[in-house]
Amino acid sequence: MSTPAPFRVAITADAVRADGSSIHGDLGLGRLSEAGIDWHVLPSYEDPIPAEHLEGVDAVLSLGHIHFGEETLAAAPDLRLVARFGAGYDTIDLDACTRAGVLVTNTPAAVRKPLAAAGLTLMLALAHQLFAKDRLTRTSRWGEREHFRGASLDGATLGIVGFGSVGAELARMAAPLGLRVLGNNRSGAHPQARELGVELTGLNELLAASDYVVLCAALTPETEKLIGRRELALMKPSAFLVNIGRGPLVDTDALRTALRQGRIAGAGLDVFDPEPLLPDDELLSMENVVLSPHSLCWTADFTRDVSASAIEAILDVAAGRRPRNLLNPAAFGVRGAETAGAAAAAARL
Repeated sequence: MSTPAPFRVAITADAVRADGSSIHGDLGLGRLSEAGIDWHVLPSYEDPIPAEHLEGVDAVLSLGHIHFGEETLAAAPDLRLVARFGAGYDTIDLDACTRAGVLVTNTPAAVRKPLAAAGLTLMLALAHQLFAKDRLTRTSRWGEREHFRGASLDGATLGIVGFGSVGAELARMAAPLGLRVLGNNRSGAHPQARELGVELTGLNELLAASDYVVLCAALTPETEKLIGRRELALMKPSAFLVNIGRGPLVDTDALRTALRQGRIAGAGLDVFDPEPLLPDDELLSMENVVLSPHSLCWTADFTRDVSASAIEAILDVAAGRRPRNLLNPAAFGVRGAETAGAAAAAARL
């Protein structure tokens, strides 16, 4: 009786080196080795992944935003799982994956607290004009500090667009600061809204009433450029916009104009469109903008929890189990993932 081939995992090369070390820190790849799973880092970063790099690959651990569409999936008949390192999956065609029987998982619970903390960090930095005051101090311009007075948090209104798990965590963190919190999402409901004292309302009402607007929404065709010229015009001139969701949620040209003309007080951005920013982008020189290179939530607990969740999904599929955080449950069993995984697991016992 022949021994089944080991479960093979390919790791995208956008954030991992050939030896498995990562810009995020220890990913816990040793757990895969201990389970008898073969893993390797792809030889180069290419998007989409070339077909020859997916030959014989059962799962891809995608650390960035690699595209998975019909052509890629058709050229990868052995592929059973795309495990996303993080919550976003806007570059993955879920319908195509479901038709092909390829499972897709993400790690929403693991990013909840770090991402909410990132949103709060940008809010606080904007409220206190932290980076403008940092520059004053570094350039010995103490005499100008009277022109950089902070904004109030106590009694101010925080509007969270895309009120889901991250938004709920942000509301929980903001509660001790005395903020009134409004929320907006597609369903108009959230199980924790009442408990957290969050009033769910329409987008227009939220924008008009809020002193701080934080974008936590997922990027979909419906949410692309959700915040454009019209929406920015609804905001108070004293209000701040924070984006920790995805860059294309905002019409960047409209945002530059609003900031330049003082239609809003400032912006805190961890995500951009395009990304990375071009060296001559006007946002880079604006005093009322706080910027972070899509990494503000990268903390030790982020790496620990996201890695553990993604690795657990791979271990589950390799053993024939249905993984947690499965985004397309209808795909389970289409390619016989659970049968092949169970057989391979039994052979290793």
